[in-house]
This record gives sequence, structure tokens and C-alpha cells, in this order.
Amino acid sequence: MTLTELKYIITLSRTLHFGEAAKQCFVSQPTLSIAVKKLEAQLGVNIFERSRHALMITPVGQRIIDQAERVLAESNIIEQIALADKDPLSSVFRLGAIYTVGPYLYPNLVPTIRQSAPKMPLYVEEDFTANLRDKLSQGSLDAAVIAMPFTASDVVVKELYQESFAVLMPASHPLANKPAIKHNDLVDEAILLLGEGHCFRDQVLAACPAIQRSLDANNAPGKMIAEGSSLETIKHMVGSGLGVTILPSSAVADTGNDPKAATVVRPFCTPEPTRTIALAWRASFPRHQAIDQIIKSIRSTSAALQLQPLS
Repeated sequence: MTLTELKYIITLSRTLHFGEAAKQCFVSQPTLSIAVKKLEAQLGVNIFERSRHALMITPVGQRIIDQAERVLAESNIIEQIALADKDPLSSVFRLGAIYTVGPYLYPNLVPTIRQSAPKMPLYVEEDFTANLRDKLSQGSLDAAVIAMPFTASDVVVKELYQESFAVLMPASHPLANKPAIKHNDLVDEAILLLGEGHCFRDQVLAACPAIQRSLDANNAPGKMIAEGSSLETIKHMVGSGLGVTILPSSAVADTGNDPKAATVVRPFCTPEPTRTIALAWRASFPRHQAIDQIIKSIRSTSAALQLQPLS
């Protein structure tokens, strides 16, 4: 078997479609199909169960694919070791971030990294925490900016900064007259939240029990609980007068209190709910100088955003 064949079955397991898998592997569909059948014949088992209408992974196939992902991740380390010996800041660095961090950190972070490591090509993406965890383990990402708590096997986590939560509301909302918001002030409000799968949604519910009580009472007359796909979508919904929301401070840094603005931001009363942002990377990742540079750049960027640094 070859690493290329392992790449084919891993890609096919994610797409469950021969045409799409071939496209992602930059080969023809017959080439990928023949390679998968060849590997199954060599192993003497069916990795995939085929029918006219569906493609499924067999139980033994799932175990083979899991091992194949580990093998490919380990093989990537060989290349990284060679690159680290030459110049750790001259080869591409693949950085991920959760959806509620990327849009607010990247615009300032990317120029900072380019200035401090001009020869290091940078690839950035955004995703859910669970997907970032998988991509780290598979070696398709070198590091990821995540929110704590975060656990993964053989992964190093460095806490970098902390940011508080704030309330965004229509400028005409009665709560806008208050200098700071108590959790209980939100019990009877129409709450706009991110949808399931976003870790920030879980953090808000854990930090603000009043929001959870509103969710539990969402069948009450006049009660509306809306979900958005992104913080920016939710901000626009608030601007349209559909409700109030809770945002991390980085997401409202550009939302001033202009009297003509459609929305206003109010802090929570002390103690403010907060979240901790960290960088995660594989313990085996050999380019330590690149990791140090990313950490330094994130610290610099978070300071510019007036977020609380962590030692």
C-alpha cells in the first residue's frame, strides 16, 4: 500500500462520493476507484460498502481509515522535521481558528505575522472546534486558535488572552439606559444566539444562567429565541430590532456608542463573564520557532485589540 492510497480512502471517507473525492485528490474518478479497489483486494476486506444509491464505510473500514489518518499525520512529521532543520520560518504555516475568533483576530494577525516572518507563507481558515481538533490530529493544520476548555490527545495548549462578554442591543432598547447589565435583566428578553455546534453559544449559556432560563421558556407568549449562523449575522439582526445578544468584546470593538447608531454596547456588571483564548498544536510538531512566532504575533494582536493578556 502507498501513502497516496491512504489519502484516497481518507478523502473518500469524508465525501462518501467517488467524484468529489477524486476532485479533491486532483485525479480522475476511475484512477481513485481503481486504487481503492486495489487496496481492498490487497487487504482482503471491504473498506466501503457500495450500493446504487449510497456509499458507506464498513466497521473494519472505519478502523483502517482511523489508522490511515494517523499514518499520514506521522508521515507529515518527516517533512516538517526536514523543513525545521532548513528554516522553520520559510515554509507554509497552516493556522485555524474558531468562527467567533477568526473574523476579529485575522485582519490584524495576518499582517503582523507577515511583518515578523516575511518568508513564511500563511494559510488560514475558520471552523468549528471539533473540526479544528480533527484537522490538528490529522496534520492538515499546524495550529489552531481555540477557546478553553479544549482537550485533545498529544496536543499542547497555551492560553494567550482573555476577553469579556458584552450585551449588544438596539439603541432604542430600555436596557440601553443602564450603564451595565445584570444577568437577570435578560430573563424576559428576546435572545439572539449562535446555533448548535458553536462553542461560544455553550459559553454564553454556561456564563449567563438567565439566558438558559429564557431558552427553557421559549414557548411563552411573545417569547422569541432566534439563532444565527455567525456573530455578524446576529449583529445585523440586533440592528433590525429583533432582540439582544451577547458577544465577545473583540466582536464589538468596532461598535461605538454613536447616538445615530442602530445598536449600543453595554458591559455586564462585575463579575463580567469571560472566555479564555488559547493556541493548540501537536506535541510532535517540530517547528518550535514558528509556533513561538505565532504566539508572539497573537499576543501583539490581542494587546492592540485591548484584550487581557495571559502569561
